[in-house]
Amino acid sequence: MGMREECKHFQSRTYASGEVARFCVLGNAPDQPWSCPETCVTYERRLADVGWVHGTLVDAPVESAPAGGVSADDRRALLAAADEIVEAVAPGLVEERRRELDEAERRRRGWRFWRR
Repeated sequence: MGMREECKHFQSRTYASGEVARFCVLGNAPDQPWSCPETCVTYERRLADVGWVHGTLVDAPVESAPAGGVSADDRRALLAAADEIVEAVAPGLVEERRRELDEAERRRRGWRFWRR
């Protein structure tokens, strides 16, 4: 079973290089872009395109899952490790971005004050 492209949480992006990224926006498909969980609790059929016919430009074929003995559990473990790294760095990044936005807001407020 592949990704459920009819799910409202499925997204696909094509980059200038021709590479296509397919993913679940909720992050509930650990084996993306190759497959969704069979019993996904967040699956919802997309209603906006029911009955539409998609042209050939919309759906490019999905490359086959990588060979070489990498199991689904190994991929999930790798993704979990990457997620831990991002979560460890994220609080610092959020605080840094908040300071940048606060500084920009102070500069903008100062300009408004003198403009009046």
